[in-house]
Amino acid sequence: MRERMGSWRRRHVLAGLMGTTAVLAAPAIVRAAPSGKPVRVGGTLSLTGFLAQTAVIHKIASEIMVEEINSRDGFLGRPVEYVLLDDQSKPDVARSLYEKLITVDKVDLIQGPYATAPILAAMGVAQRYGKVIIQSSMGIPKLQTYDMAFPATPFGPEPDKSYPNVILDAMASLPMPPKSMVVLTSKFPSAQFMAHGMKTEAEKRGVKVPLYLEYEAGNRDFGAIAARVKEANADFLWVGSLGLESNQILEALKKLEYTPKGSFHLYPAPGPLALSPDGNLAWSSTFLEPDEPFMSRPGVAKIAAAYKERATKANLPYPLIDAQAAGMVSEWQILEQGVNGAKSLEDKQIAAFLKKNVVNTIYGPLKFDGLYNHGAPAQLIRQVQNKEWKVVWPKEFAAPGVKLLP
Repeated sequence: MRERMGSWRRRHVLAGLMGTTAVLAAPAIVRAAPSGKPVRVGGTLSLTGFLAQTAVIHKIASEIMVEEINSRDGFLGRPVEYVLLDDQSKPDVARSLYEKLITVDKVDLIQGPYATAPILAAMGVAQRYGKVIIQSSMGIPKLQTYDMAFPATPFGPEPDKSYPNVILDAMASLPMPPKSMVVLTSKFPSAQFMAHGMKTEAEKRGVKVPLYLEYEAGNRDFGAIAARVKEANADFLWVGSLGLESNQILEALKKLEYTPKGSFHLYPAPGPLALSPDGNLAWSSTFLEPDEPFMSRPGVAKIAAAYKERATKANLPYPLIDAQAAGMVSEWQILEQGVNGAKSLEDKQIAAFLKKNVVNTIYGPLKFDGLYNHGAPAQLIRQVQNKEWKVVWPKEFAAPGVKLLP
């Protein structure tokens, strides 16, 4: 499996580089500005609640992409209008709002929300009304059973198997590979799913898991949990965290005068963890960071610069583009190519086009021809080094001059 994943990654990068050449060689095209009645795209994000620290990244990325699309042809020559509502980090609110967007606001198209639970809620509504839904952060692909749901981030069909092995490969490369691991996770569905996979795959490869522990999503008091982590005293700490939970866990451990020998954090708010003294050398999941080889992909440098400017103005603590922002960029790129490629706003025609064609995204070319409409996995590991996230594994994707530090 790992060999196949590696060969896919190499093909993925080569395809991206070929795409760069094609873009540079293409003649300049003068386009008329989009005009006429706007195409209204509805969606929700968790602008409040415990997911807000990350969802604001998706909001900024969406604003950039709507402007970018409208600077070209829009959708079918018409301008795009994004109708965004706040789902408050609550799946039931997301469900009600997508009902409203489709039946009351009469939007033409929809985009998916942030995080697995709201996405599942929105997906049920999309299926009921026969709408295409594109999402970038549904971490349990096997639950994506709706045929017109499309993943914008290359998790692959079984990330609970593929990604733990990427992490274990990285651990095995260290001078003193960890022999034991605490698996600590939120009960948030995607985190819990990945935690189960991490425990299973670690034990298969001979890494002991002396403590597997779950906590309620949105929990803020980690004192008792930290005490159990310290007592286990494993070689490595794997945390299925979202938002600020990793910061809170590391702070609780610090109060007990305990520092993990190494730690991985699944879906943390990127800025607070990178900038915290407790986050130095922490690992996390990613698909893209603002370094090579990613910045050579068509249009990535421009989007990264726009994101940095917007995120700085919004006072985000970490204004550099990463996989959270890139996922939302990918959503809009897929929808744009789906609409304009199908030459239609009809959801069934858009879905048919996406299933038959390769779509070019910030992640490189994506296909939707596999299980649950997924293509091959492309997850990477990043590490905090000098208060910035850097891709460190697999080695061929590491930033120039950067390597995984113990």
